[in-house]
Amino acid sequence: MRTSLSPKRSILTLIVSGLCLTAATIANAEEFEVAQGRKVFLEYTVMLEDKSIFDSNVGKEPMVYVHGSDEKVPLFAKHLVGLKADETKKFEVSPEEAYGALNPEKVIEVPKENIPEERWKTGAKLKGQGPKGQPLYAQVVEVKDKTIVIDTNHPLAGKKLFFDVKILKVETGEPQKTQLPDAAAGTKSKK
Repeated sequence: MRTSLSPKRSILTLIVSGLCLTAATIANAEEFEVAQGRKVFLEYTVMLEDKSIFDSNVGKEPMVYVHGSDEKVPLFAKHLVGLKADETKKFEVSPEEAYGALNPEKVIEVPKENIPEERWKTGAKLKGQGPKGQPLYAQVVEVKDKTIVIDTNHPLAGKKLFFDVKILKVETGEPQKTQLPDAAAGTKSKK
């Protein structure tokens, strides 16, 4: 009787009296698909329409999340269902699915004294904090005599995002706290 074992699958082959019997069981975490309740480890790259890279974790710590949990999960998670370890997928996410369309009501005029003087130039980036401590971003779009016009839309609002994702590992898991980069984290912003 001979037996053989594969590292990816538990395959047992028995040869008895010239009869070959193969029994295969898939039990390794590597074989799990991305599905509800599964812990997913992945690498991603996010590009804009001009092919510039906005964010990437390739070569860094993998992103880890529990698929379908109530926690913050990647905005692109629904595109990963059914993928297994070592599989890749390229897809795009519309502005509406990501950070929403540009909202003209989020372009506001503020008194100059509310903005540090070194930021009184078109294109200057501003960072603040919301009422719940969340980071807020804005960009100066126009400088007038007594006021400054700023755009408070999310920097990715109105932009189509292009993802290149590689699944590193999928395993069963319990929800836990995750830390996700800005471009990949959360659901779309409320408008």
